[in-house]
Amino acid sequence: MKDFNPAPETASIVSVTDRVTNVKLDAPATAVHFLGDVAAFVGAEESVTFAVSDGEATPVAVHGGGILCSASDGKRIVMGGDDGKLISLDAESNIVTLAIDAKRRWIDNVALHSDGAVAWSAGKTAYVKAPKGDEKSLDVPSTVGGLAFAPKGVRLAIAHYNGVTLWFPNMGAKPEFLEWKGSHLGVTFSADNRFLVTSMHEAALHGWRLADSRHMRMTGYPARVRSMSWSAGGKFLATSGSDSVILWPFASKDGPMGKEPGMLAPLQAKATVVACHPKDDVFAVGYSDGTILMVRIEDGAEILVRRNAGEPVAALAWNAKGSLLAFASEDGDAGLLTL
Repeated sequence: MKDFNPAPETASIVSVTDRVTNVKLDAPATAVHFLGDVAAFVGAEESVTFAVSDGEATPVAVHGGGILCSASDGKRIVMGGDDGKLISLDAESNIVTLAIDAKRRWIDNVALHSDGAVAWSAGKTAYVKAPKGDEKSLDVPSTVGGLAFAPKGVRLAIAHYNGVTLWFPNMGAKPEFLEWKGSHLGVTFSADNRFLVTSMHEAALHGWRLADSRHMRMTGYPARVRSMSWSAGGKFLATSGSDSVILWPFASKDGPMGKEPGMLAPLQAKATVVACHPKDDVFAVGYSDGTILMVRIEDGAEILVRRNAGEPVAALAWNAKGSLLAFASEDGDAGLLTL
């Protein structure tokens, strides 16, 4: 990560496109995760494709229909499908059915906890299952839009219409409700457990400081925010939804309240997906024209990973060491960058 060199146009910036290995997918991927150094491209239908650094690809059938959501802890990928099943897949291609919805409703959100607990949702109901515990459920006022576990303790944030429900499934206490009008579609905790942020149906984010439930309005986006990623150490929240990457500062006790966000990597295309490096203050960003850049947060220096190829970038992910970057675009083009 030492060879960054800032430049104003992608035609003239440093390029690592020659280090990218193409990965052949049978169908477009909607997400990508790493299991060790194996990239797992989650398809929109039925299968996951494993790929290693030389580009060799191996598809594995996991669902009987569409794959609607996925999450990974680096050891396994847990996916929900329109077949009503919650499926776990590891790097050895071991497939385990974790749950089957009694009404065969779509499983459209999933989250994993570091202790092995898994959460998922179907309709208005959120479920949590500990590794050796019973399955528990909670109904919320409307269809679940997103799920996230707090980094400490088994506390689940459930995004839905008009706010977020905070639930401790292992305690008998009444869930806490954080209200803000509108449809909340994604949710994430800051690494220090002090803030909660949602992406909304409108072109905005909303946040709360959990100590006092104080609101944080994060507006000004030209398009809906579909991708959020915390920088190493949680100092910034990088987001898509604009023609540059919007970075909200979270290092201080007040987070972004009263502060302007940073704006890096401007391009004549919308940022569609962002993925922060796991160790360095660097992020990767994919755009609606197919361009992929690596960007250093400190000074905005850019490195070109993929030239514009027409179709939007749909997925980006780093391995845990930060030595591999995987990507996929909406037309099924995919690759692996080795650093």
